[in-house]
Amino acid sequence: MESDRIKWNARFESQGSYLGERPSPFLAAEIERIKALAPGPDALDIACGEGRNSIYLARHGFRVVGVDISDCGLAKGRSRAQATGVEVDFRRIDLDDGLVEGTYDLILNFNFLLRDLISAEVASLNPGGLLLFDTIMASEQLLQSRNPTYLLQPGELTRLFAPLDGEILFSEESRDDEMPTARLLFRKSTLCP
Repeated sequence: MESDRIKWNARFESQGSYLGERPSPFLAAEIERIKALAPGPDALDIACGEGRNSIYLARHGFRVVGVDISDCGLAKGRSRAQATGVEVDFRRIDLDDGLVEGTYDLILNFNFLLRDLISAEVASLNPGGLLLFDTIMASEQLLQSRNPTYLLQPGELTRLFAPLDGEILFSEESRDDEMPTARLLFRKSTLCP
């Protein structure tokens, strides 16, 4: 959606780094388990923004495709990847139209929520592939300024993943923070359906 692209370009243009250059703390905490469990090196970073998590994965040996709607965020990601000496395939995609084609050993979905996309994400995983999900939960404060469509309800993330073909390896919710979040690590079944 063009209005989303304009909104995110404005956010990424407004400051040197919107979320910082360090990877998500959840990704950093799980990287050794990810490297041990991922069936291969192919990774997809959904709504990658300025590429902080994509670059981190590339530094850990993954071949990363980072997708986002923002031209500005992707340009910053390309510049940072080049400065870091890693290669990331950054692509501008409107996720309302679906995922980039291909299959992956690891998919990241951080700070982004399109519930209808979750089953497509799992379908895009190779057998035994991992999906790390970390996004914002609803709170009274956030509901005053954000669209509730893009906020998880308590327990919802686990409910969304429970019926899918695989297992939840880790799940937690942090509701005490200023920005409450839900995190989950999912592993797709290694058996062919």
